[in-house]
Amino acid sequence: MAEQNNEFDLVVEPGRSEKNYWNDLWRFRELFMFLAWRDILVRYKQTAIGLSWSLIRPFLTMIIMVAVFNRVAKLPSDGNVPYAIMVYGAMLPWTFFSTAFSEASQSLVTNSNMLTKIYFPRLIIPASTVIVNFVDFLISFLILVGLMIWYHFVPSLTILYLPLFLGLALLCSMGAGLYVAALNVKYRDFRYIVPFVVQFGLYVSPVGYSINTIPEKWRMLYSVNPMVGVIDGFRWSISGGQSTIYMPGFLLSTGVIFVLLIFSIWYFRKMEKSFADVI
Repeated sequence: MAEQNNEFDLVVEPGRSEKNYWNDLWRFRELFMFLAWRDILVRYKQTAIGLSWSLIRPFLTMIIMVAVFNRVAKLPSDGNVPYAIMVYGAMLPWTFFSTAFSEASQSLVTNSNMLTKIYFPRLIIPASTVIVNFVDFLISFLILVGLMIWYHFVPSLTILYLPLFLGLALLCSMGAGLYVAALNVKYRDFRYIVPFVVQFGLYVSPVGYSINTIPEKWRMLYSVNPMVGVIDGFRWSISGGQSTIYMPGFLLSTGVIFVLLIFSIWYFRKMEKSFADVI
């Protein structure tokens, strides 16, 4: 039998590894779906009321916000929008962001056994965590529908813009989550810092109050918080335009979101090679 010559050429191209990484994200899409589905199944496992927690947490927070800001502080609503709808319309994106950001920041440490045993694009782990919280958002949205029915509030066509602002909330969650997830691998202090940041962020975001209560000279600085533009957008789309969008601030918040996302992906990729050794 003639001996076969299995010679081949190995070609190394500059930047090829970076291209392969993004191709691998598609190749490992089933792993992405598996991780997301696993987290959905175990999220409320062995709890008495299960998925109802997705409804109870934002609903109770909304009641507290209405009691403090409307009943006690006497802050007005926007136009004819019931105050409960105005607050809950802001609670939806904030709850999605805060939960997705918190869980994504811990996701690499939580799945440390996977990082040390097999190869896959590590970006899949925090990304799948963010998607899981999108499911909670859809469940929580049912309360908003119930509030509209209760108050006989009919939204206008501006509600069709809601997916746009939801997309911005998702990008903001991804950007912040990727950056802190990478930091948390090396500096475990962030598991204590993140809850404080989330709690502080609730009060410096226009959740229980309208951005109109902020003096105009401070609104641009206030809008450096990327969630300000997202929350304003949610309120505007739900209220049928009765809640105004401070457009310069919205553009600034949107710009901060994209800068944060691009920087976080760069930093995550830079630190990714050392995850298995450090964790």
